[in-house]
Amino acid sequence: MSHAASLLVVEDEPKIARLMADYLTTHGFEVTTLGHGDEVIPWLEQHSPALVLLDIMLPGKDGLTLSREIRQQWPSIAIIMVTAKVEEVDRLLGLELGADDYICKPFSPREVVARVKAVLRRSQAVADTPNTAQNAPVVLNEDGWQALAYGQDLGLTAVEFQLLRVMMQAPGRIFSREQLMDHMYRDNRIVSERTVDSHIKKLRKKIHETLPELEIIRSVYGVGYKYQPEG
Repeated sequence: MSHAASLLVVEDEPKIARLMADYLTTHGFEVTTLGHGDEVIPWLEQHSPALVLLDIMLPGKDGLTLSREIRQQWPSIAIIMVTAKVEEVDRLLGLELGADDYICKPFSPREVVARVKAVLRRSQAVADTPNTAQNAPVVLNEDGWQALAYGQDLGLTAVEFQLLRVMMQAPGRIFSREQLMDHMYRDNRIVSERTVDSHIKKLRKKIHETLPELEIIRSVYGVGYKYQPEG
């Protein structure tokens, strides 16, 4: 039997923290809860959870600061941000904190479990994908959340990295904007198609600066985008 995934829930409302912890524990996860932002980094220095559910509004260090610090120090830990304001999510995406997903309050415990499982599945799928094409123009370094063009770091944000990663897992496959949003963020309400276009534009610019002779992310007019490393 596989070892239960360890989760950290950072939530300062005891009732919500307990509800999330109880429901996740029932579904086979090992859960620790913390209620103060200042406790998180010291706890992570002693433990290695697979995923952190991180409320944005916390006493002490807030969730935005914590998300950045976690992503810098422990890039392999998945992060799901929790916010009470739906309209805040687009702003959060703009900050590019490196979170893997977002949940808006009020949420159902079932939704939390579904999101956690989806994010862990994605993380595992990436970890299990061998990066054999070392001579490919772009290679992903999963641990460091880096994309390297012939060894040179492209300096991608977390959102750009995730977009590229999704497309690179299926070279030649055309992804619609909606599919790209589904792979990255499970809640379609929170991202507009314009946001995807904006991130793709920045991603292509960074690739073009390093690999001007190659157009590896192609636009398919009226449909979406694909990763095409050859030809």
